Amino acid sequence: MTTDMPARMLRLLSLLQARREWSGAELAERLGVTGRTVRRDIDRLREIGYVIDGTTGTAGGYRLAPGADLPPLALDDEEAVVIAVTLRTATGGVTGIEETAVRALAKLERALPARLRHQVAALQQTTVPLPWNTGPQADPTTLTVLAAACRDHEIITFAYATRHGSPGTRRVEPHALVASYGRWYLVAHDTDRDDWRTFRVDRLSDPTPTGHRVPPRELPAPDPAAFVARTIARAPARYRARATVPTDAQTIRTRTGALPERITPTGDNSCTVDISADNPLHIAQHLLNLGPDTTLQADPELAPHLAALGRQLLQAAQAITEAPDAPDTGQVAP
Repeated sequence: MTTDMPARMLRLLSLLQARREWSGAELAERLGVTGRTVRRDIDRLREIGYVIDGTTGTAGGYRLAPGADLPPLALDDEEAVVIAVTLRTATGGVTGIEETAVRALAKLERALPARLRHQVAALQQTTVPLPWNTGPQADPTTLTVLAAACRDHEIITFAYATRHGSPGTRRVEPHALVASYGRWYLVAHDTDRDDWRTFRVDRLSDPTPTGHRVPPRELPAPDPAAFVARTIARAPARYRARATVPTDAQTIRTRTGALPERITPTGDNSCTVDISADNPLHIAQHLLNLGPDTTLQADPELAPHLAALGRQLLQAAQAITEAPDAPDTGQVAP
Protein backbone atom coordinates (compact mmCIF):
# COMPACT_ATOMS: atom_id res chain seq x y z
CA MET A 1 0.00 0.00 0.00
CA THR A 2 3.03 2.27 0.41
CA THR A 3 5.01 2.88 -2.77
CA ASP A 4 7.72 5.34 -1.69
CA MET A 5 9.83 2.86 0.33
CA PRO A 6 12.46 0.35 -0.77
CA ALA A 7 11.13 -3.20 -0.97
CA ARG A 8 13.29 -4.33 1.95
CA MET A 9 11.87 -1.66 4.24
CA LEU A 10 8.34 -2.64 3.27
CA ARG A 11 9.18 -6.24 4.14
CA LEU A 12 10.61 -5.09 7.48
CA LEU A 13 7.48 -3.06 8.19
CA SER A 14 5.29 -6.03 7.32
CA LEU A 15 7.21 -8.22 9.79
CA LEU A 16 6.91 -5.63 12.56
CA GLN A 17 3.16 -5.42 11.99
CA ALA A 18 2.73 -9.19 11.97
CA ARG A 19 4.13 -9.92 15.44
CA ARG A 20 4.34 -8.06 18.72
CA GLU A 21 8.13 -8.19 19.14
CA TRP A 22 11.17 -9.29 17.13
CA SER A 23 14.81 -9.64 18.04
CA GLY A 24 17.33 -7.93 15.79
CA ALA A 25 18.82 -11.31 14.86
CA GLU A 26 15.42 -12.68 13.80
CA LEU A 27 14.73 -9.67 11.59
CA ALA A 28 18.19 -9.89 10.01
CA GLU A 29 17.67 -13.59 9.25
CA ARG A 30 14.22 -13.05 7.75
CA LEU A 31 15.45 -10.21 5.56
CA GLY A 32 18.77 -11.78 4.64
CA VAL A 33 20.77 -8.75 5.80
CA THR A 34 23.13 -7.82 8.63
CA GLY A 35 22.09 -6.51 12.00
CA ARG A 36 23.59 -3.15 11.09
CA THR A 37 21.30 -2.91 8.05
CA VAL A 38 18.29 -3.73 10.21
CA ARG A 39 19.20 -0.95 12.64
CA ARG A 40 19.62 1.50 9.76
CA ASP A 41 16.25 0.59 8.26
CA ILE A 42 14.60 0.88 11.68
CA ASP A 43 16.00 4.41 11.99
CA ARG A 44 14.59 5.30 8.57
CA LEU A 45 11.14 4.03 9.54
CA ARG A 46 11.31 6.15 12.68
CA GLU A 47 12.20 9.21 10.60
CA ILE A 48 9.01 8.90 8.56
CA GLY A 49 6.72 8.56 11.58
CA TYR A 50 6.71 4.96 12.77
CA VAL A 51 7.09 4.58 16.53
CA ILE A 52 9.38 1.60 17.06
CA ASP A 53 10.50 0.72 20.56
CA GLY A 54 13.86 -0.99 20.91
CA THR A 55 16.17 -2.42 23.55
CA THR A 56 19.94 -2.60 23.29
CA GLY A 57 22.38 -5.46 23.94
CA THR A 58 22.79 -8.93 22.51
CA ALA A 59 19.16 -9.76 23.29
CA GLY A 60 17.89 -6.46 21.95
CA GLY A 61 14.53 -6.41 20.19
CA TYR A 62 12.09 -4.18 18.31
CA ARG A 63 8.37 -3.59 18.67
CA LEU A 64 6.07 -1.42 16.55
CA ALA A 65 4.23 0.82 19.01
CA PRO A 66 1.13 2.99 18.55
CA GLY A 67 2.02 6.48 17.32
CA ALA A 68 0.31 9.84 17.34
CA ASP A 69 -0.86 9.22 13.77
CA LEU A 70 -1.77 6.00 12.01
CA PRO A 71 1.09 5.28 9.58
CA PRO A 72 0.57 3.50 6.27
CA LEU A 73 0.18 -0.27 6.44
CA ALA A 74 2.30 -2.63 4.38
CA LEU A 75 -0.16 -5.08 2.80
CA ASP A 76 0.46 -7.48 -0.04
CA ASP A 77 -2.19 -8.02 -2.72
CA GLU A 78 -3.84 -11.02 -1.06
CA GLU A 79 -3.97 -9.31 2.35
CA ALA A 80 -5.58 -6.19 0.90
CA VAL A 81 -8.27 -8.16 -0.96
CA VAL A 82 -9.01 -10.37 2.06
CA ILE A 83 -9.42 -7.33 4.31
CA ALA A 84 -11.76 -5.72 1.79
CA VAL A 85 -13.83 -8.91 1.56
CA THR A 86 -13.98 -9.19 5.35
CA LEU A 87 -15.08 -5.58 5.72
CA ARG A 88 -17.72 -6.13 3.06
CA THR A 89 -19.03 -9.10 5.03
CA ALA A 90 -19.14 -7.01 8.20
CA THR A 91 -21.43 -4.49 6.48
CA GLY A 92 -24.12 -7.18 6.35
CA GLY A 93 -25.11 -6.46 9.93
CA VAL A 94 -23.99 -9.79 11.37
CA THR A 95 -21.23 -8.57 13.66
CA GLY A 96 -22.50 -5.30 15.09
CA ILE A 97 -19.75 -3.21 13.52
CA GLU A 98 -21.29 -2.57 10.12
CA GLU A 99 -21.17 1.26 10.28
CA THR A 100 -17.49 1.23 11.22
CA ALA A 101 -16.81 -1.39 8.54
CA VAL A 102 -18.36 0.82 5.86
CA ARG A 103 -16.05 3.72 6.77
CA ALA A 104 -12.98 1.47 6.84
CA LEU A 105 -13.94 -0.16 3.54
CA ALA A 106 -14.29 3.23 1.84
CA LYS A 107 -10.82 4.27 3.01
CA LEU A 108 -9.27 0.99 1.93
CA GLU A 109 -10.83 1.18 -1.52
CA ARG A 110 -9.39 4.65 -2.10
CA ALA A 111 -5.91 3.33 -1.25
CA LEU A 112 -6.10 0.17 -3.37
CA PRO A 113 -4.21 0.09 -6.67
CA ALA A 114 -6.42 -0.16 -9.76
CA ARG A 115 -5.82 -3.88 -10.34
CA LEU A 116 -7.10 -4.74 -6.84
CA ARG A 117 -9.85 -2.14 -6.84
CA HIS A 118 -11.42 -3.85 -9.86
CA GLN A 119 -11.44 -7.21 -8.04
CA VAL A 120 -13.12 -5.75 -4.95
CA ALA A 121 -15.57 -3.74 -7.07
CA ALA A 122 -16.62 -6.90 -8.91
CA LEU A 123 -17.23 -8.60 -5.59
CA GLN A 124 -19.34 -5.70 -4.32
CA GLN A 125 -21.42 -5.55 -7.50
CA THR A 126 -22.27 -9.25 -7.42
CA THR A 127 -22.72 -9.78 -3.66
CA VAL A 128 -25.74 -8.67 -1.65
CA PRO A 129 -25.60 -9.33 2.11
CA LEU A 130 -28.74 -10.56 3.88
CA PRO A 131 -28.69 -9.46 7.53
CA TRP A 132 -30.29 -11.92 9.93
CA ASN A 133 -29.43 -10.71 13.39
CA THR A 134 -31.53 -7.78 14.64
CA GLY A 135 -30.71 -8.18 18.31
CA PRO A 136 -28.30 -6.17 20.47
CA GLN A 137 -24.96 -5.48 18.84
CA ALA A 138 -21.43 -5.15 20.20
CA ASP A 139 -19.88 -1.70 20.43
CA PRO A 140 -16.84 -1.34 18.10
CA THR A 141 -14.86 0.63 20.70
CA THR A 142 -15.47 -2.08 23.27
CA LEU A 143 -14.31 -4.73 20.79
CA THR A 144 -11.12 -2.76 20.15
CA VAL A 145 -10.29 -2.48 23.85
CA LEU A 146 -11.00 -6.17 24.45
CA ALA A 147 -8.94 -7.27 21.44
CA ALA A 148 -5.93 -5.26 22.65
CA ALA A 149 -6.26 -6.71 26.15
CA CYS A 150 -6.39 -10.25 24.73
CA ARG A 151 -3.30 -9.59 22.62
CA ASP A 152 -1.32 -8.08 25.51
CA HIS A 153 -2.60 -10.51 28.20
CA GLU A 154 -3.65 -7.48 30.25
CA ILE A 155 -6.18 -7.74 33.07
CA ILE A 156 -9.29 -5.62 32.50
CA THR A 157 -12.37 -4.67 34.47
CA PHE A 158 -15.85 -3.99 33.07
CA ALA A 159 -19.52 -3.69 33.95
CA TYR A 160 -21.59 -6.72 33.01
CA ALA A 161 -25.29 -7.57 32.97
CA THR A 162 -26.24 -11.24 33.37
CA ARG A 163 -28.86 -13.01 31.25
CA HIS A 164 -31.42 -12.00 33.90
CA GLY A 165 -30.35 -8.34 33.73
CA SER A 166 -28.53 -8.25 37.07
CA PRO A 167 -25.70 -5.68 36.94
CA GLY A 168 -22.22 -6.23 38.34
CA THR A 169 -18.52 -5.69 37.75
CA ARG A 170 -15.97 -8.24 36.60
CA ARG A 171 -12.18 -8.44 36.69
CA VAL A 172 -10.76 -10.89 34.18
CA GLU A 173 -7.71 -12.11 32.32
CA PRO A 174 -8.91 -11.91 28.69
CA HIS A 175 -8.01 -14.75 26.36
CA ALA A 176 -9.85 -14.39 23.03
CA LEU A 177 -12.85 -12.95 21.19
CA VAL A 178 -15.20 -15.31 19.34
CA ALA A 179 -17.89 -14.29 16.82
CA SER A 180 -20.79 -16.72 16.46
CA TYR A 181 -24.34 -16.47 15.09
CA GLY A 182 -24.27 -12.67 14.96
CA ARG A 183 -22.86 -12.18 18.48
CA TRP A 184 -19.42 -11.55 19.97
CA TYR A 185 -18.18 -13.45 23.02
CA LEU A 186 -15.19 -12.78 25.27
CA VAL A 187 -13.42 -15.85 26.63
CA ALA A 188 -11.62 -14.94 29.85
CA HIS A 189 -10.49 -16.19 33.24
CA ASP A 190 -12.54 -14.52 35.97
CA THR A 191 -10.07 -13.65 38.73
CA ASP A 192 -12.73 -13.25 41.45
CA ARG A 193 -14.37 -16.60 40.70
CA ASP A 194 -11.07 -18.31 39.78
CA ASP A 195 -12.69 -19.95 36.78
CA TRP A 196 -13.06 -19.59 33.03
CA ARG A 197 -16.09 -17.70 31.76
CA THR A 198 -17.73 -16.63 28.51
CA PHE A 199 -19.13 -13.09 28.37
CA ARG A 200 -21.48 -11.70 25.73
CA VAL A 201 -19.88 -8.49 24.53
CA ASP A 202 -23.24 -6.75 23.95
CA ARG A 203 -23.89 -7.07 27.71
CA LEU A 204 -20.48 -5.63 28.56
CA SER A 205 -19.65 -1.94 29.04
CA ASP A 206 -16.83 0.35 30.19
CA PRO A 207 -13.92 -2.09 29.69
CA THR A 208 -10.92 -0.61 31.49
CA PRO A 209 -7.35 -1.92 31.15
CA THR A 210 -5.55 -2.15 34.49
CA GLY A 211 -1.99 -2.00 33.17
CA HIS A 212 -1.30 -5.35 34.86
CA ARG A 213 -0.09 -8.00 32.41
CA VAL A 214 -0.02 -11.68 33.30
CA PRO A 215 1.29 -14.84 31.66
CA PRO A 216 -1.36 -16.51 29.47
CA ARG A 217 -3.29 -19.37 31.05
CA GLU A 218 -4.00 -22.68 29.37
CA LEU A 219 -7.58 -22.77 28.13
CA PRO A 220 -9.52 -25.90 29.23
CA ALA A 221 -10.64 -26.56 25.65
CA PRO A 222 -9.01 -27.25 22.27
CA ASP A 223 -9.58 -23.62 21.21
CA PRO A 224 -11.70 -20.56 22.15
CA ALA A 225 -14.45 -21.43 19.64
CA ALA A 226 -14.85 -24.90 21.15
CA PHE A 227 -15.01 -23.37 24.64
CA VAL A 228 -17.78 -20.95 23.61
CA ALA A 229 -19.72 -23.74 21.88
CA ARG A 230 -19.51 -25.88 25.02
CA THR A 231 -20.61 -22.97 27.20
CA ILE A 232 -23.63 -22.22 25.00
CA ALA A 233 -24.61 -25.89 24.93
CA ARG A 234 -24.49 -26.12 28.73
CA ALA A 235 -26.19 -22.80 29.42
CA PRO A 236 -29.39 -23.02 31.54
CA ALA A 237 -32.68 -22.65 29.70
CA ARG A 238 -36.24 -21.92 30.82
CA TYR A 239 -37.63 -24.97 29.03
CA ARG A 240 -35.70 -28.23 29.03
CA ALA A 241 -36.35 -30.40 25.98
CA ARG A 242 -34.62 -33.43 24.49
CA ALA A 243 -35.56 -34.99 21.18
CA THR A 244 -34.91 -38.56 20.06
CA VAL A 245 -34.34 -38.87 16.32
CA PRO A 246 -34.08 -42.09 14.21
CA THR A 247 -31.16 -40.61 12.28
CA ASP A 248 -27.41 -40.79 12.82
CA ALA A 249 -25.69 -37.93 14.65
CA GLN A 250 -23.59 -36.74 11.68
CA THR A 251 -26.67 -36.34 9.48
CA ILE A 252 -28.40 -34.34 12.19
CA ARG A 253 -25.36 -32.06 12.57
CA THR A 254 -25.36 -31.41 8.84
CA ARG A 255 -29.13 -30.93 8.60
CA THR A 256 -29.66 -28.67 11.60
CA GLY A 257 -26.31 -27.03 12.34
CA ALA A 258 -26.78 -27.94 16.00
CA LEU A 259 -23.80 -27.70 18.32
CA PRO A 260 -21.97 -31.07 18.53
CA GLU A 261 -22.14 -30.85 22.34
CA ARG A 262 -25.93 -31.04 22.12
CA ILE A 263 -26.06 -34.21 20.04
CA THR A 264 -25.57 -37.65 21.63
CA PRO A 265 -25.41 -40.79 19.44
CA THR A 266 -27.54 -43.65 20.76
CA GLY A 267 -26.90 -46.08 17.91
CA ASP A 268 -25.74 -46.31 14.32
CA ASN A 269 -28.96 -44.66 13.11
CA SER A 270 -30.29 -42.78 16.14
CA CYS A 271 -29.35 -39.95 18.45
CA THR A 272 -30.75 -37.52 20.99
CA VAL A 273 -30.62 -33.74 20.58
CA ASP A 274 -30.84 -31.24 23.41
CA ILE A 275 -33.12 -28.47 22.06
CA SER A 276 -33.68 -26.66 25.36
CA ALA A 277 -34.30 -22.91 25.03
CA ASP A 278 -35.86 -19.90 26.72
CA ASN A 279 -38.24 -19.34 23.80
CA PRO A 280 -40.79 -22.08 22.90
CA LEU A 281 -40.67 -20.89 19.27
CA HIS A 282 -37.00 -21.89 19.05
CA ILE A 283 -37.85 -25.37 20.32
CA ALA A 284 -40.64 -25.68 17.76
CA GLN A 285 -38.26 -24.66 14.97
CA HIS A 286 -35.76 -27.32 16.07
CA LEU A 287 -38.51 -29.95 16.10
CA LEU A 288 -39.51 -29.09 12.54
CA ASN A 289 -35.89 -29.36 11.41
CA LEU A 290 -35.48 -32.76 13.04
CA GLY A 291 -38.33 -34.36 11.07
CA PRO A 292 -41.74 -35.98 11.64
CA ASP A 293 -40.47 -39.17 13.35
CA THR A 294 -38.95 -37.25 16.25
CA THR A 295 -40.15 -37.93 19.80
CA LEU A 296 -39.84 -35.31 22.52
CA GLN A 297 -39.22 -35.39 26.24
CA ALA A 298 -39.65 -31.96 27.82
CA ASP A 299 -40.88 -29.91 30.75
CA PRO A 300 -44.70 -30.11 31.00
CA GLU A 301 -44.85 -26.30 31.02
CA LEU A 302 -43.75 -26.36 27.39
CA ALA A 303 -46.81 -28.26 26.13
CA PRO A 304 -49.36 -25.39 26.04
CA HIS A 305 -46.89 -23.19 24.17
CA LEU A 306 -46.30 -25.82 21.49
CA ALA A 307 -50.06 -26.41 21.27
CA ALA A 308 -50.66 -22.69 20.72
CA LEU A 309 -48.02 -22.61 17.99
CA GLY A 310 -49.62 -25.67 16.39
CA ARG A 311 -53.04 -24.01 16.34
CA GLN A 312 -51.51 -20.92 14.76
CA LEU A 313 -49.99 -23.01 11.98
CA LEU A 314 -53.22 -24.92 11.48
CA GLN A 315 -55.21 -21.69 11.17
CA ALA A 316 -52.71 -20.40 8.62
CA ALA A 317 -53.04 -23.61 6.59
CA GLN A 318 -56.85 -23.41 6.70
CA ALA A 319 -56.77 -19.79 5.53
CA ILE A 320 -54.64 -20.79 2.55
CA THR A 321 -57.01 -23.64 1.69
CA GLU A 322 -60.11 -21.45 1.90
CA ALA A 323 -58.59 -18.56 -0.07
CA PRO A 324 -59.79 -18.45 -3.73
CA ASP A 325 -56.38 -17.63 -5.14
CA ALA A 326 -53.01 -17.90 -3.50
CA PRO A 327 -50.76 -14.84 -3.89
CA ASP A 328 -47.76 -15.04 -6.21
CA THR A 329 -44.76 -14.67 -3.89
CA GLY A 330 -42.09 -15.59 -6.43
CA GLN A 331 -40.15 -18.78 -6.78
CA VAL A 332 -36.96 -19.93 -5.12
CA ALA A 333 -34.70 -22.13 -7.17
CA PRO A 334 -34.29 -25.62 -5.63
